[in-house]
Amino acid sequence: MKAIVLSAGQGKRLLPLTAREPKCLLRVDESHCVLEHQLEAIARCGIGRATVVVGFGARQVESFVRSLMIPGLQVETLYNPFYTLSDNLATCWLARQLMDDDFVLLNGDTLFEDSVLMQLLDARPEDIRIAVDQKPSYDDDDMKVSVDSDGELMAIGKDLQPELVNGESIGMLCFRGSGPKLFCEALEATIRAPGALQAWYLSVINEIAQDAAVQTASVRGLWWREIDSPEDLEDVRRSLLRQQGAADASPCPAPER
Repeated sequence: MKAIVLSAGQGKRLLPLTAREPKCLLRVDESHCVLEHQLEAIARCGIGRATVVVGFGARQVESFVRSLMIPGLQVETLYNPFYTLSDNLATCWLARQLMDDDFVLLNGDTLFEDSVLMQLLDARPEDIRIAVDQKPSYDDDDMKVSVDSDGELMAIGKDLQPELVNGESIGMLCFRGSGPKLFCEALEATIRAPGALQAWYLSVINEIAQDAAVQTASVRGLWWREIDSPEDLEDVRRSLLRQQGAADASPCPAPER
């Protein structure tokens, strides 16, 4: 199992914070940036290889990755030279040579507790499985999903009709078995279509779901956050600070007898 982390974008909604520093290097606590937080969680979940797809601030991210020392995790980077012209479907297409075996695909702005990724990895193996959450209501920016009673994905997109929506994608997928080949073939077909450079890779998942089974894994009740705005970043920092405070306040376990 390997991980592919999509971190090519600048994160313009976070300006001026991302004027010179890419979103993935923004600090979320005293000792971790977004990317480091992700990679450490990936390693703790037993994944041994990760590729970070970079674009804006590539040299900074590449330098940071070279300085990382995360036990059990080998990290490399892949440069997307078209990051200013394309959305993440094209970024996935550029990384298709890495999709020759089982892999997890992560958005570079999604932070999560380990149990979120473990929920996806521990689920029954399927060709494609996507992590979804539920909440009382969804806004225009949410990547909404429609899931049937058996947990199979029926549709995914930001423009789904409200009566069809019963969850949202958190930007984390697992591909196993024939899933990587299926995804790569769909990427190849879609990248040739008009408007592909401005498309999201989850539009490819939506197309696949119309003809093949795409399963979901519910992460309801588990901690994750997406960082799109300064308000999101502050929310993450406060949330992590509360978690750290709760951990520091917990009593030490009694010694084993």
